[in-house]
Amino acid sequence: MDLSNHPCFNAKMKGIYGRVHLPVAPRCNIQCNYCDRKYDCVNESRPGVTSAVLKPSQAMIYLDYVLEKVKNISVVGIAGPGDPFANPDETMETLQLVKKQYPEMILCLATNGLGIGPYIDDLAEMNVKHVTVTLNAVESDIGSQLYSFVRHGKRTLGPRPGFEVLLEKQLEAITRLKEKNITTKVNTVIIPGINDGHIEAIAEKMAELKVDVLNCIPFYPNKGSNFGHLKEPSKSLIKDIRKKAAKHIPQMYHCTRCRADAVGILGEDNSREITEKLQECSQMPEIYGDERPYVAVASLDGRLVNEHLGKAEELLIYGQEYNGEIYLVEARKTPKPGGGAQRWEDLSDMLSDCRALMVTGLGDSPRRILGQKKIDILELDGTIAEAAEAVFEGHSMDFMVQRDVQACNEKSPMAGMGCGF
Repeated sequence: MDLSNHPCFNAKMKGIYGRVHLPVAPRCNIQCNYCDRKYDCVNESRPGVTSAVLKPSQAMIYLDYVLEKVKNISVVGIAGPGDPFANPDETMETLQLVKKQYPEMILCLATNGLGIGPYIDDLAEMNVKHVTVTLNAVESDIGSQLYSFVRHGKRTLGPRPGFEVLLEKQLEAITRLKEKNITTKVNTVIIPGINDGHIEAIAEKMAELKVDVLNCIPFYPNKGSNFGHLKEPSKSLIKDIRKKAAKHIPQMYHCTRCRADAVGILGEDNSREITEKLQECSQMPEIYGDERPYVAVASLDGRLVNEHLGKAEELLIYGQEYNGEIYLVEARKTPKPGGGAQRWEDLSDMLSDCRALMVTGLGDSPRRILGQKKIDILELDGTIAEAAEAVFEGHSMDFMVQRDVQACNEKSPMAGMGCGF
């Protein structure tokens, strides 16, 4: 077992070394009944919440800043706010970038285990040393009470069949992780009246699979979740459960239920400066190579970003000279309305050499289709010159980005508390 300088796996290191979680994985592939799927919150301290979500290139700019400001960071991890392998492209790209730029860092992941299987060989090759799997039951009668659905491939499965697939994939993943000599921790959320009498059975099974450590996490009530009415387990119950589990497998006693954007020493809150930098980085345009040298703009007058994509009959294409000057390349006619999704497929092909599209608004269908082609969608109010320069130079666009801010943002939230370190 490799404990090294990982503060979550080695209690002796918890006050010496810190970690940084990069929130690049917003989507999730299961619905836990203790999860409310609201991830956008700066106030709560629990797994599954973050003040912003980053793309891989944004995460690297943020990481550079964190490592400059916060000392003794030894671990870079991905713990959500959803599940890393419901977002495999973003997860693997981020890990590769971190390994290349900071090879001395310990790489770490926290997952529900459903989708990690196909990536274990690559993770081992990248020298990912630590993986945490959240596993809350090993019997169907209990597990089926914990999940509303499991999305596996193109199938959405109900509580019992969903749990059975989830458990199968979790056990397979743990077995393969240990075969690859990856230090493996299992997180188990203790939920009174549901699985609190089942933890010793989990401990026995995890010991059989040679799991390195079991972290028994007290359930945290989340208002709005299916289990929002349940109470947090008592300290005496947790102590008794850990004592029984410790007969079979080493226990973790110093877990602080970290956020998906946690930075620094365990138990310390993120500074305002760090939170503001995270939010700033999330507004930066994604950085691409020279194969995407242009940006596209919906504009009524050639000066401002001031047109909705659906109404734009043409898009203005801009590039940047070596001296930094922004120049107009050409105007491209957009596909005519009425073609349904094919209209946006054609548009994405037309913009294959563009790294970003700047508009005042667009519908869900073009957002999804263009996003799949990795065209950065920027809804802005501002001048073309300022916006294009920000894209090409990788500057923050926070002052131009349109927003509808809500506390604990509920639009397309995809995470909860289940997969934290």
